[in-house]
Amino acid sequence: MSGSDHPVSTTGSAPIARSNSPLDLGALTSARVALDRTGSSITTRHALEFLLAHAQARDAVHAVLAIPSLLHALQRRNLTALAVRSAAANRTEYLRRPDLGRNLATNPGAPSFPASSDRVGYSRDARTASPPPDPATLSIILADGLSALAIERHALPLLDALLPLLDNTWQLTPIVIAEQARVALGDQIGEALRADATIMLIGERPGLSSPDSLGAYITWSPRPGRTDAERNCVSNIRTEGLDYASAARKITWYITEGRRLGLTGVSLRGSDTALLP
Repeated sequence: MSGSDHPVSTTGSAPIARSNSPLDLGALTSARVALDRTGSSITTRHALEFLLAHAQARDAVHAVLAIPSLLHALQRRNLTALAVRSAAANRTEYLRRPDLGRNLATNPGAPSFPASSDRVGYSRDARTASPPPDPATLSIILADGLSALAIERHALPLLDALLPLLDNTWQLTPIVIAEQARVALGDQIGEALRADATIMLIGERPGLSSPDSLGAYITWSPRPGRTDAERNCVSNIRTEGLDYASAARKITWYITEGRRLGLTGVSLRGSDTALLP
């Protein structure tokens, strides 16, 4: 029999090996667990899904925040807003110099902050309602961070869930949209606006299953020099993670307790068990 007469395999690859776990782990998480294997490797489908997720994470890091769209959306909600940027001149510098993302731009064209008399009162029923004596001032900051995609997808729905939970004992400064921002930039913004507390909604570092995860950092008495130990964080806010209503309740709890105690950070950790499902 000649070489050409030998039968040819039509399978094209080794048999696919399935996970023998009694649990369907893939149904419980979007993480890459219990993947099918072929030979000594994962299947082509899972390999391509990994490459796609990696590309989506890279795209999220380099995405540009759509500031005009955000300003328009906030205006339609009757929310005053302004845009600022950090000292990082561009995305490349932002990624290479984290320190620049923690400081406001000081160039002549940088926007100025409004005086304290320009603050906007907020009440559950009407934004024009008069605030009570000595309300606490709150600055909400929308920052691109490491995923502008997270802000564009989740910041506005989260605001829609959060603002109705704030009563008229809180007085809002204008919403601030911050470009090329790190978390600590909120301390300079809060100090410039004379805010008692800040809530920074910022795009978190993309993961291979979460390119659009949003984090909320709550800081009482913001000022330069605050450390991460002096803030609280509500993370993984996204469609596949923590839902908007639950995140809004947690954020409200933190700023309410922070106001009562005059602090945020590790002293508040573990005290919000009432909010657990």
